[in-house]
Amino acid sequence: MKIRVGFGYDVHRLVEGRELWMGGIKLEHTMGLLGHSDADVLIHALCDALLGAANMRDIGFHFPDTGAEYENIDSKILLKKTMDLIKEKGFEFGNADITVAAEQPKLNKHIPLMVETLSQVMNTDPDNISIKATTTEKLGFTGRQEGIAAYATVLIERK
Repeated sequence: MKIRVGFGYDVHRLVEGRELWMGGIKLEHTMGLLGHSDADVLIHALCDALLGAANMRDIGFHFPDTGAEYENIDSKILLKKTMDLIKEKGFEFGNADITVAAEQPKLNKHIPLMVETLSQVMNTDPDNISIKATTTEKLGFTGRQEGIAAYATVLIERK
């Protein structure tokens, strides 16, 4: 089969004193996401989906949080390296469908810039990237605004 599907999921805790990066852009918010890198939960889920589709394990395998070179790294760099990894294995990116679950901040007005930013990093048409935002109706850790979760599904094709 020439086409492959991958699914990714990531979550990070919201904390004070950190910048909030989502979809490769900095958002104004009272809290940011805690992580070894910039903790861009959307990009991390996307990387996991891409790596999973190519049967290349996960983001932690390729970019471990024990590596000093990845401390506070811009996740756009990790996404670019992930794209290079799947290309080296003979795959081309098809499309991505991403959902972010967060009560705050409201993301809808930021989605066009996120799509444009990711499409540039991934060297693809913006129409190949879908980003949706939802809440969890105040249920669970995202509902209590303790963290943000992201889900990504991708399609790749063997060249």
